[in-house]
Amino acid sequence: MSNLQPVSILLAEDSPTDAEMTMRALKKIGLTNEVVWVKDGQEVLDYIFRVGDYANRSKKEPKLILLDLKMPKIDGIEVLQRLKASDTAKMIPIVMLTSSAEEQDIVRSYALGVNSYLVKPVEFDKFVEEVSKVGCYWTILNKIPEFTQ
Repeated sequence: MSNLQPVSILLAEDSPTDAEMTMRALKKIGLTNEVVWVKDGQEVLDYIFRVGDYANRSKKEPKLILLDLKMPKIDGIEVLQRLKASDTAKMIPIVMLTSSAEEQDIVRSYALGVNSYLVKPVEFDKFVEEVSKVGCYWTILNKIPEFTQ
């Protein structure tokens, strides 16, 4: 995996510990990613729609959004709903990366168009393994339309 092009991933996670573990997992597998970490749902929307602090960010969209379900300001469900309703953002793959294994959260996420739903494992090694697999699939194997890249 040493000849990979840099890939941008938007990580929406309010827990610094979980964010650090996710970024370490992505680095461990050698993905050459730019991981942009945002800490709440409003920041996700600001980043994607280029508002406030993100008004002048790169025009290149993230190739993947890793979205926590339970976040401050705006929760992951509402963020997902707004992104999938937007013509400019609906094609960006979104993986719900959350501690919630509640059936209603899973069903609601898929009903709103989430591409994948992953419950965070408690053990670090298992977490790294699962995030690594998700990162590889969505950033290397999966193909998305050119206009979203």
